[in-house]
Amino acid sequence: MASARARLPPVRGLAMGASMAGGSTQWRGRSVISKVVSLLDAFTPATRELSLGELAQITGLPVSTTYRLASELVAWGGLERAGSGAGYRIGMRLWELGTLAPPGETLRDVALPFMQDLCQATHESVHLAVLDGREALYVDTIAGRSAVPVRSRRGGRLPLHATGVGKVLLAHAPAALLEELLEAGLPRYTPRTVIAPAHLRRALAEVRRTGVAYAREEMSLGSLSVASPVVDGDGAVVAAMAVVLRAGHGDLRRLAPAVRTAAISTSRSLHERARFGGPLAVARTRHGGR
Repeated sequence: MASARARLPPVRGLAMGASMAGGSTQWRGRSVISKVVSLLDAFTPATRELSLGELAQITGLPVSTTYRLASELVAWGGLERAGSGAGYRIGMRLWELGTLAPPGETLRDVALPFMQDLCQATHESVHLAVLDGREALYVDTIAGRSAVPVRSRRGGRLPLHATGVGKVLLAHAPAALLEELLEAGLPRYTPRTVIAPAHLRRALAEVRRTGVAYAREEMSLGSLSVASPVVDGDGAVVAAMAVVLRAGHGDLRRLAPAVRTAAISTSRSLHERARFGGPLAVARTRHGGR
């Protein structure tokens, strides 16, 4: 499912009626699989339920094609009809298949005890993320006692340049990824988001030097984070672990050693599992065409 995240934008300048009647010419010659993926990719945390017309408009598919594919997905269990019967939502079959993916689950299984210890020691929220494409994919999150409202969630994605875990992952990603992001332009999410290329380059160099990344209200106002890399037995960074807290609720630099220790402990556990013949701990992070 990860490759499906290159979302197709709505067809601009196309009225709902036109989209429903004939669909966009962008789909001529495209495979059935790509059309099915576009339907599934229309759903997001903010759009958990979509009507037939909304699906057709978002994907640019003709309404007849949308209805046929959605009906087949419902029969298979990938989609289900909403309670009102007028819309669709993601079905349990996709969740069931998702639980079979070993890399993220294995990483989570190894990291979870250290994340729990870190949460108990700091009383703050703890996040674990990996690089996927041009985003940070959150493998797991644990809410602290006074959890700050954040945009991250297990299975969710956030930008690399505006989050602590994202900066860790970007700092250790191929140099081409940073250049791609800079060329595309860095979105500003708050007045404190780092978008100046020179500033970001210096911050990433500091992450590589110290093993710690900071994000201060760069993704959400009132939210701070400190993150550190998780590495495999070959020394490659495969994930990032972070503590997230409210602004003014604690000192990020005082929390950094605890985060660093938890990340190092997770790294050591991954190495030991691989050394003694356990399953592959994590897949290499993916960069490039989504």
